[in-house]
Amino acid sequence: MGLSACGLTDQPAVSQPPVRKGGAYRLTIGKTPAVLTLQDIEALFARRGAEQYSGEPVTQLEHALQCAALAEAEGADDELVTAAFLHDLGHLLQDLGETPTLRGVDDVHQYAALPFLRGLFGERVLGGIQLHVDAKRYLCATRPGYHEALSEDSRRSLKLQGGTFSDEQAQAFIARAGAPDAVRLRIWDDLAKTAGAPTPPLSHFMARARRCALGVRAS
Repeated sequence: MGLSACGLTDQPAVSQPPVRKGGAYRLTIGKTPAVLTLQDIEALFARRGAEQYSGEPVTQLEHALQCAALAEAEGADDELVTAAFLHDLGHLLQDLGETPTLRGVDDVHQYAALPFLRGLFGERVLGGIQLHVDAKRYLCATRPGYHEALSEDSRRSLKLQGGTFSDEQAQAFIARAGAPDAVRLRIWDDLAKTAGAPTPPLSHFMARARRCALGVRAS
């Protein structure tokens, strides 16, 4: 199923999803990705959330909670908070070892989660997840000092993700539906890497996710 199935059609100047071979993604049934439920997502964080976030002083769960908490603190609605909470879920759906950027591997995590979340959440949540990587490329092109402030691992991944946008690419990106939300999400993403930062618990953001889930797949 292509991105157009959820309204996220391919656009110029935006990174395109690769074709995965060899079963790199988990949770597949035959050749069809299994749509996750909220219970599945909670279990995934319970199972893998304690893993270190590559190249950063936080775990995968800490990063997700911090990003969602920053979104919440700025008054974001349930959909944007949920996109912030789940923007890196693709990391937990793959087994690429520690810090794949050191091996020159782009894990394309912004696409990895989409097939598993389509049917559970609407386009706005999926769009925030898909576009948060290109939002980094946009901010590198448009915000002075942004690139220099990125963590070492984030700068490595930037090169693998296509590098800084040209002026033309940046203009095309920000004109896309959902791009301004993705830029906000990206800024929270960059800040959500503080060891020991207090946040609400996982259950708090699972409840917010439930409020914007598409009913039929929520349980």
